[in-house]
Amino acid sequence: MKILVLGGAGYIGSHTVSELIDTGAEVVIVDNLETGHIEAVHPKASFYQGDIRSREFMDNVLNQEKIDGVIHFAANSLVGESMVNPLKYYDNNLYGTKVLLESMVAHGVDKIVFSSTAATYGEPESIPILESDRTEPTNPYGETKLSMEKMMKWTGVAHGLRYVALRYFNACGAHVNGHIGEAHHPETHLIPLILQVPNGQRESISIYGDDYDTKDGTCVRDYIHVTDLAQAHILAMQYLLEGKESNVFNLGNGVGFTVKEVIETARKVTGHPIPAVVSPRRGGDPAKLIASSEKAKTILGWRPEHADLEEIIETAWKWHKNHPNGYSK
Repeated sequence: MKILVLGGAGYIGSHTVSELIDTGAEVVIVDNLETGHIEAVHPKASFYQGDIRSREFMDNVLNQEKIDGVIHFAANSLVGESMVNPLKYYDNNLYGTKVLLESMVAHGVDKIVFSSTAATYGEPESIPILESDRTEPTNPYGETKLSMEKMMKWTGVAHGLRYVALRYFNACGAHVNGHIGEAHHPETHLIPLILQVPNGQRESISIYGDDYDTKDGTCVRDYIHVTDLAQAHILAMQYLLEGKESNVFNLGNGVGFTVKEVIETARKVTGHPIPAVVSPRRGGDPAKLIASSEKAKTILGWRPEHADLEEIIETAWKWHKNHPNGYSK
């Protein structure tokens, strides 16, 4: 089995490549290294540096490699950036996927697993969020991901493509071996930002709003370990390889933690006081985002193995403590 992983030098992509290779799969990585890291490329994978927006490049890869299925992580993914630079998101996320699908259709590659997002739902109507809930994104990032899902759906109608869209929540943690982890510039995710305090890179962590309708007034999010996410992508690919129909699955732990609970757990793991400063709310932050993953558990047989928040932060701390500047020396 040969799997093409687009964005395989990125955070979730590199962990998925590692898990795929552990299963014995052959892996081909495509990454333009805009946000990915050459140091995160698995030594046993084939690597092509290039952009999915180039039809010539994608055709060249698919001509050289006999691909059984594609796992697609190659997208921009910052909500705030998408609000100020929406056309960047339409160009990379939507146009890039259009070029990719054209090349896949031309080469008879008809299976794709795609990293979608909880941002496709917008403000949730109810908690936990179900796949059947209304999709009304509140930012261009979520809008482009939802449009990518629909592009795959209609490509399937026209050309027989089958896809799985995985809508997931807050990816976090790092590989238990400590060799790969989360490295974004700039960093926007809560757990790495918190860990910058004990790493001596910031004085305190900001809490954006403590007056939400939650148990301690801070936002509640569903945190899911990156290795559990990786396993879900592999199960989704196996599902398509078995001939099953296109589908959409949420991925989360089904348990929400408040910002204050995450900070308190990080204090326990690191042994550092981690001062926290309450700041005004940010626009567009829903009070609670928690996924129902029952569908993925029932149909894909997915079981998160690293659901404990303390374990998640321990793996993240092991990585960040030893790589304070990410992959940069």
